[in-house]
Amino acid sequence: MDGMSGPYVIRGSVSLPEAELMWRFSRSSGPGGQHVNTSDSQVELRFDLARTEVLPEVWKARALERLASRLVGGVLTVRASEHRSQWRNRETAAVRLAALLSEATAPPPKPRRATKIPRGINERRLRVKKQRAETKRGRQGRDWG
Repeated sequence: MDGMSGPYVIRGSVSLPEAELMWRFSRSSGPGGQHVNTSDSQVELRFDLARTEVLPEVWKARALERLASRLVGGVLTVRASEHRSQWRNRETAAVRLAALLSEATAPPPKPRRATKIPRGINERRLRVKKQRAETKRGRQGRDWG
């Protein structure tokens, strides 16, 4: 198992550019074995969203707007430290980044078109409502309980 498992697709034919990913490794906090003090298993993955050439302009603008609260100087940072192995943390971070960008570049949902409720359905609703009111009115007599 050497190397990363393939390109991380953002959407369509666009995937994370390996050359534009900045990796940083540090010691992970939390439990671990004897190996823990010597291995840098926490992964920090940085991607310069503001300067990238990979994303189409429309997507880039959309992502910059939607991820504004997460960006520091136009750079998007993702951390992963749940696994003990650096390799698995790298995978997790890359997948997370791809998912974030995929969500942020998605086109806005189509606006809902208002449609008219068919008269039959409306009348049935009102009829059932009247019946229910009648039933409840029938229960209001004093001779109960």
